[in-house]
Amino acid sequence: MGIWSWVVFAVVVVGLMTLDMLVFHKSTRHRSVREAGMWSALFVGTGLLFSLFVGFTRGTDAAMAYVTAFLIEQSLSVDNLFVFLALFTYFGVKREYQHRVLFWGIVGAIVMRGIFIFAGVALLSRFHWLIYVLGVVLIATGAKLGLSDGEQVHPEKNFVVRWASRVLPLVREHHGQAFTVRVDGALRFTPLILVLLAIESTDLMFAVDSVPAVLAVSRDPFVVYTSNIFAVIGLRALYSFLAGALSSLRFLQPALALVLVLIGAKMLLSEVYEVPTAVSLLVVALVLGAATALSLAFPKPRVHAD
Repeated sequence: MGIWSWVVFAVVVVGLMTLDMLVFHKSTRHRSVREAGMWSALFVGTGLLFSLFVGFTRGTDAAMAYVTAFLIEQSLSVDNLFVFLALFTYFGVKREYQHRVLFWGIVGAIVMRGIFIFAGVALLSRFHWLIYVLGVVLIATGAKLGLSDGEQVHPEKNFVVRWASRVLPLVREHHGQAFTVRVDGALRFTPLILVLLAIESTDLMFAVDSVPAVLAVSRDPFVVYTSNIFAVIGLRALYSFLAGALSSLRFLQPALALVLVLIGAKMLLSEVYEVPTAVSLLVVALVLGAATALSLAFPKPRVHAD
């Protein structure tokens, strides 16, 4: 069922992306939290239900590996929404126009994640010692994430944005959700193209963290890639749902740091002891669940202006 598994996956992904573009974001009106929550539940639920298909075609162990990888990538994606919010704020993009940038950002992420994942699987199968390098990278990334105060975003220092600002013919003002506009018959780019380039380049950096993490869970390209993509394609709806509540997830960052460190340690110890997939899934679910519960139980104290 090798090729048919990929066909089913492609059909589901294209169907979800079509629904997102033609139904959920058919117009540029601002979506309510309730509506965004319903669509987020659809995307996340579909991603989790796909584990049943993985289990049917590849076995129970593969299904548990899929769910573990999906939870890791979904949690890292939620943390990355802070960066998207900062970028939209910096460039002054209105809420009703943000969805189009995120849509094309996700399309770019689907391509880039595919390149990273298949290259990673090929390299690990040929050079086994790379598993120790990735383990060290994950532990270092987790330590850095745990010790940092938050994601610092400086679009003006982004190499891609700086290069595009100098090379592309740009207009200064936004033109709705358009990436290009004609001025005196000449084609010009709007600032929205810089936002898209900033998101694509930051997603490239996110992939450096997330891809090694899921490769530590499974080396099956189908399991790794599908779990990664199902976590990514729901980002638009998830962003609309969580945009106003991101700051309340105060314990998510240290929880993600702990998960990355544990996964890195799992990779380093793989020759000594192979951690069962079910144990990995349980640990990841408990850590992320505890972080969410603690964030809801002990929200950040509100700062009142004098």
